Amino acid sequence: MLQQVDIIQKESTQHSEIESKPSFQPEFRNINGIRVFGFPDKASLIDFAQGKNKILIAVNAEKIYGADKELKDLINSNIGYPDGIGAVWALKQKGIKEVTKIPGVELWLEIVRSNYKKKSFYFIGAREEIIQGTVHKLKQEFPGIQLVGYRNGYLKGEEEDKLIEDVASKKPDFIFVAMGSPAQERLMRKMKARHEAVYLGLGGSFDIYSGKTKRAPKVFIDYKLEWFYRLITEPKRAYRQIKLIDFAWKMINKKY
Repeated sequence: MLQQVDIIQKESTQHSEIESKPSFQPEFRNINGIRVFGFPDKASLIDFAQGKNKILIAVNAEKIYGADKELKDLINSNIGYPDGIGAVWALKQKGIKEVTKIPGVELWLEIVRSNYKKKSFYFIGAREEIIQGTVHKLKQEFPGIQLVGYRNGYLKGEEEDKLIEDVASKKPDFIFVAMGSPAQERLMRKMKARHEAVYLGLGGSFDIYSGKTKRAPKVFIDYKLEWFYRLITEPKRAYRQIKLIDFAWKMINKKY
């Protein structure tokens, strides 16, 4: 009888240890006043973010170089992750070796893929036809997805307040906002104050997912040249990309 009790207690202890096993704890570095976490893969970031009332904010060279105090404070109070190769370069230079680029355009779909059967979602952003196309495709790709709400990213007058109240009343686990930075981060900060969830800003990800625009060809992605593809296909980005020359110079000379 005592032996059986010992076995039950041992199994109970082992079960408790499994349940209390801490989630992945990433390292982080401060780069030009911005706290950036390093993750070896998307799964580690998703694991770290689970259950936290935080905004996942993509950090690239442009943010490291030119983010104002408001944006820096917002990133530092949430979870900044390396969305660009410049951020990966900076983290590796500061001693985090196991770090990879995590494109937001891939991250949100991985979150949906790993959680759509057990968690709920709310989608905000892009034009009406884009968000409608995104929702239609999501329902086809992820049957049974718990989609509690969605709307376009054009908020007029009192629409923002109504959106925040709707989100708070429906209590989604994940909220994705595709409005461009820093507008999306400001909106998520307001929603976060009313409702605890994992928030993620997505820029133009809905446009890509719905088929409105195309992501860089695989060869550019594989060789870490996605930024260059965007430059040659969107020449208006040239002024923004000029800043990266100074960023690269500072990185080479370890000014950050």
